[in-house]
Amino acid sequence: MRSGKVSGMTEVATARRSRITPEREAELYEAVLELLREVGYDALTMDAVAARTRSSKATLYRQWGGKPELVAKAVRHSKPGGSLGEIDTGSLRGDLHALTLRSDDCQMEQNSALMRGLAMAVHENPDLLKAFKEHLIEPELAEFRLLLSRAIDRGEVRADNPAAEFMMHMMIGAFAARTLLDEQPPTQDFLLSYIDAVVLPALCAPNPAT
Repeated sequence: MRSGKVSGMTEVATARRSRITPEREAELYEAVLELLREVGYDALTMDAVAARTRSSKATLYRQWGGKPELVAKAVRHSKPGGSLGEIDTGSLRGDLHALTLRSDDCQMEQNSALMRGLAMAVHENPDLLKAFKEHLIEPELAEFRLLLSRAIDRGEVRADNPAAEFMMHMMIGAFAARTLLDEQPPTQDFLLSYIDAVVLPALCAPNPAT
């Protein structure tokens, strides 16, 4: 009886968490991103989100548990639609170019600025770091590994190439370095050139022993 009761409570909780429609969820995420750009993570409160979205704070906590998960999921939602795993052009270069072209220059600039603003908060807040790893970092790592594994299967990349481990580091590094060194936002042209000049030569380098 007790296990049945617990199971019933779990079903009720799940039903309560799923009451928000996809349209309403997208609206809430956009409001969270707007507030992040306006005040930053530390000053963002669930009260402010509730007021901006005309929702109750209880609903926000019931659906997301707290600010870290809400912010992480909002940032994840702002990423271009679809999974990286759905990209399959037949070549690693084609896949990476297709990935880059999913965001226009305006979106890249907004996302770059948002992530710079969140960088310090992520490292200072263990709960936010945990939420980012769960909802952003680990899913994207898994999808990049899928792109890479297909390239290995096609013979484009050696399975023992040490650069393969740093594929995502190289891709993310381009975003950070563009603003830090050049004082300009990342753009499609910059990233496509970076992929061709840096990422592909590192990943597709021939075996030096041959």
